[in-house]
Amino acid sequence: MASFVQGRLKKVKATSKNVAEKYKEVLEQTLKDLKKPADLKIGLETFIGAVVDESLGIVSAKAVMSYFAEKIPAIQQGVAKGACDFALSKIQSRIVSFEEQATQIRLALAKIYEDEHNWRQSAEVLCGIPMDSGQKIYGADFKMEIYLKIARLYLEEQDHVSAEAYINRSALLQSEVSNKDLHIIYKVCCARMADFRRKFTNAARRYIQLSYEPAIHPDERVQSLKCAMICAILSQAGQQRSKQLATLFKDERCQQLPAFSILEKMYLDRIIRLSELEDFSALLSPHQKATTADGSSILDRAVIEHNILSASKLYINISFDELGRLLAIPPTRAEKVAARMIGEKRMSGSIDQIDGVVYFKKQEPLLSWDGRIRNVCLQVNAVVDKINACHTQWVTSALEAQMAH
Repeated sequence: MASFVQGRLKKVKATSKNVAEKYKEVLEQTLKDLKKPADLKIGLETFIGAVVDESLGIVSAKAVMSYFAEKIPAIQQGVAKGACDFALSKIQSRIVSFEEQATQIRLALAKIYEDEHNWRQSAEVLCGIPMDSGQKIYGADFKMEIYLKIARLYLEEQDHVSAEAYINRSALLQSEVSNKDLHIIYKVCCARMADFRRKFTNAARRYIQLSYEPAIHPDERVQSLKCAMICAILSQAGQQRSKQLATLFKDERCQQLPAFSILEKMYLDRIIRLSELEDFSALLSPHQKATTADGSSILDRAVIEHNILSASKLYINISFDELGRLLAIPPTRAEKVAARMIGEKRMSGSIDQIDGVVYFKKQEPLLSWDGRIRNVCLQVNAVVDKINACHTQWVTSALEAQMAH
């Protein structure tokens, strides 16, 4: 239906007043009268070609293209995608003049792809916005919003490598952004990023923080708490995980969540049988079901490490064969897991490979407490020494003033 649009555009070109408004009217008529998708597609391409053509003044052309961008949500999605792609290709040769309009079209096109759950295509469209290399200067809030949007789309696509690049870009803008919602979205992206990269201890910590964020909808806070429980259960056994398990176990909201039974057993240092994990396995996301280098799943590894740590509370020593039977795994694997945990200082003990026995070392609570206090005092002394080295005169005057009082 190129002739339909061309006929109306010729009448507009014959006049010299309010050209931009008349072009907008032609667009309205085109959207109203052309019902068939094929006819509308041809009509819009004819209209866009005429607007971008250099025969129309740049001020009027920019106004009309901005109006077209506003009308994109009202166009059938299939036709709108083709019209947007055509408009972006036509604008490309004059991108310096139409940079703002190209951005508006990209935002509308990305929304269409997002509604279709075409996450990667939506992200790639937004990546085409020239944040730093274009003529237009964008504010920090807009930049961070787009970067986080791209990151979230890539995370939906489970492409954490691409997502991380845009999360890092948004991190550089945090100090310049005052919008609290963007800071919350950034925290959500960081939590999901840590989750995807299997840094479950870090992910659990971030999810716990989000579950207490008052600005988030209550349902989203509960979802964050659920994610925190899953990540805490999947994280490596050790003191950090024990603290997170304690925090979650004492949170009354967790008692209503499906993963609470496993959380309770881990917190109380009870042995967990692999047969008890079927319901919990159904809660895991695809990336959380991945296998490790030794062929076991992430969940199996976490439960085996937990069971060894639980055994260390019950036994003074235990043979590899008995430990293997207790964990329902081969003795050689039980030895390797215990050795790794001891080597990483996540469990206190030693291994006698000649006799095939692992010895667990019981930690005295008071000695552990004294050690922590000693470490804090040493760190405070180190800070004081550094201050004294950099600001000797100020330290001397401060000490003299204190002695005077």
